Amino acid sequence: MEHGWNPNTDLGCVVKTMLRSDRRMQTGKDYQGVMRRDSDADVDEFLSRDAHYTFVETVPAKAFRRNPRVFDGQYITITRRSNGSLWPNFKPMKVGAGFSVDSYAIGVCNELRNALTGLIETLDARR
Repeated sequence: MEHGWNPNTDLGCVVKTMLRSDRRMQTGKDYQGVMRRDSDADVDEFLSRDAHYTFVETVPAKAFRRNPRVFDGQYITITRRSNGSLWPNFKPMKVGAGFSVDSYAIGVCNELRNALTGLIETLDARR
């Protein structure tokens, strides 16, 4: 096949596993890793030696946050996008007894002002 998968079957081969997550391979579980052929059975066909492989399980790549939080306050969070822009996001409002629109709006304003002052000063210092 020129493109895609190239199916092969090696009969009578020996596979040595080096696993991080389990002592022995579990049936039906997928493992991420690297497989290497250690010996060439084709050369030793007359001696009836089997091909030897070693499978080494690799550590899965650590997931990174796509848009990390750079500020987490009581009313808002601010995330940084991959292009460097800052995105303010409102947290859910808890409207109940004693809720004041003015107090909420002033709290959001003060928090946004304090967050952006610190973040913008940090950006200006980098330039």
